[in-house]
Amino acid sequence: MVFFELTATRAFTVYGAQGILFAFLLFLAYKILNRDRKRLNIILSLYYLSVVIGLLVNFVYAPIEDDTIVRVLNFFANFFIFFAAIFLVIFELILLKSEKVITFPRQLLIILLYGIPLFCMILFVFVDGWGVTLNEDGAPIWSFPFFIYLVLVVTLGMVIPTLYFALQVSKKFEDEFLRKRWKFFIIGVCALFIFMYGIFISNTLDIPIVRTAMGGLGLILAIAGGYLIYYGVGKSIEK
Repeated sequence: MVFFELTATRAFTVYGAQGILFAFLLFLAYKILNRDRKRLNIILSLYYLSVVIGLLVNFVYAPIEDDTIVRVLNFFANFFIFFAAIFLVIFELILLKSEKVITFPRQLLIILLYGIPLFCMILFVFVDGWGVTLNEDGAPIWSFPFFIYLVLVVTLGMVIPTLYFALQVSKKFEDEFLRKRWKFFIIGVCALFIFMYGIFISNTLDIPIVRTAMGGLGLILAIAGGYLIYYGVGKSIEK
């Protein structure tokens, strides 16, 4: 396996910005699970842990030069990061319908309905002109077909359902305190989605200044979004 020296920009993006995000999200997952191990806590923590796994894969492949290994690991990093929000959808559905309605088999079905199309993005990875290539710094460059496919899958399978069910949950809350807290959850989700689409665009355009800007702005959005989700429900999950 061959390794190469990372540029300052690439090192900052991967091990600086993403390293801080990794530690912060792992801490929030620990806080949620440390409070209780009930199903709601576990599902919410899985959102953070899925992103953490994706970031960890990023750390592994960043200095690797082998094109095939990088493409495969980049796929898994993308998969775990973009897969994470399905746990927010399940979390919202349980709040709306109760755990008795959203049983484990139904939860698994929801995961598969989103996970299978998302996993199918691997079909694009090695197709010339349709998948992912690497620039001279080893950063992934997305083709336009790959960009369109991922935007459609993520938007239809995760973004729209998450926002829709979040609004439905807000209407259901009768307690004014919980309703106000839930607004922070919605704001946090929106911040993370803005960050996500920003990554989509920067990986497709492959403009150094855009990647650097997203490294800084994305860190702010991701940390703020992750904390607001935790603040909105994590602290009052028992209620």
